[in-house]
Amino acid sequence: MVALWKQCAGLRCHPAVPSPRLHHPTVTKPERVSYSNRVSAAVASNSTTKERQKLKEMFQEARDRCLTEPMAGVSFTVDDFLTALDKYDVDLEIGARVKGTVFCTDANGALVDFKAKSSAFLPVREACIYPIKHVEEAGVFPGMQEEFVIVDENEADNSFILSLRSIQYELSWERCRQLQAEDAVVKGKVVSANKGGVVTIVEALRGFVPFSQIATKSTAEELLGKDLFLKFMEVDEENSRLILSNRKAVTESQAQLGIGSVVTGTVQSLKPYGAFIDIGGTNGLLHISQISHDRVPDIGTVLQPGDTLKVMILNIDRERGRVSLSTKKLEPSPGDMIRNPKLVLEKADEMAQAFRQRIAQAEAMARVDMLKFQSQSGLTLSSEGILGPLEPVDLPLDPGDIPPAEDK
Repeated sequence: MVALWKQCAGLRCHPAVPSPRLHHPTVTKPERVSYSNRVSAAVASNSTTKERQKLKEMFQEARDRCLTEPMAGVSFTVDDFLTALDKYDVDLEIGARVKGTVFCTDANGALVDFKAKSSAFLPVREACIYPIKHVEEAGVFPGMQEEFVIVDENEADNSFILSLRSIQYELSWERCRQLQAEDAVVKGKVVSANKGGVVTIVEALRGFVPFSQIATKSTAEELLGKDLFLKFMEVDEENSRLILSNRKAVTESQAQLGIGSVVTGTVQSLKPYGAFIDIGGTNGLLHISQISHDRVPDIGTVLQPGDTLKVMILNIDRERGRVSLSTKKLEPSPGDMIRNPKLVLEKADEMAQAFRQRIAQAEAMARVDMLKFQSQSGLTLSSEGILGPLEPVDLPLDPGDIPPAEDK
């Protein structure tokens, strides 16, 4: 028995492993839903369905109304819309003026809004009466409000081409008409020439000056770039004709000059016989013999083109448009014009005053001599230089009663 027990004690028993085919997984029983929960879920689903159906009906009703009565319930009618368009509509004909606001600029021009269906374009060439490279040079910036004129239409995008230059030209023509009515003298710069005359710029317009209306004998090449004093002869905007005269302006300028007066001039050109001096639009001749009391062998050693100096008017030939000038009469001492021209410039007015005083005294003495001659001979000299019988006149009691030309 003991041996049998030992044998049985040496045996090991492995734990039992259930067979896969005999294994049955645990099945979870479904949770039981209460009746109240099922009722709540059904009510919520039914409510959502009703809301969707209601929205569908509302959209369908709105769609039908848009198709059948699109303006129902709208206070702003089609007639009101057309009336508003007429109220803010602008005249879009070529040549019409419109007010607009610049909202964009670039190298080509500027875009302008003037309450039309489409925007308008202002090209660089139409922004100013003068040549410019960018509209900003003419003061055109975003936000600028200005009056424009419609000059063209771009059919590709139904936009309009605007212009400021056209308005500026109208103002220039109006200014020229005003100056012509006032018989004013204006200054114009010579920019070109042809066989008939020269072209000048006056009030930003190109004016023509015939050679017959130029006071000087200068050639066209000599006049290029020079300023001329001008008067208006014809202002015709319709035919774009602007004709001017330099001769008329010079004649008026000469009428304001007097013999013995001192004016400031600029040396225009040198000739072997003298220098031509511009004295405010009038060319005068400073003969070489009238430059100095001392002999001037070469005029180029004393004067150069562009020099500014003061000259005295010796003579005016209004018919031939010639003015004779002198600096010799203004020399404090003989030869100062050669040795010290600055001193002559400083003392010019003082020397001219002394010269006029001497002339006045000489004229007074001449009148006294004439009175003596008349009283002794019974003859008089007419304005034509003809001697004739003396008519009774009231003679001064004594030549010493004649007052001096200038107060002491």
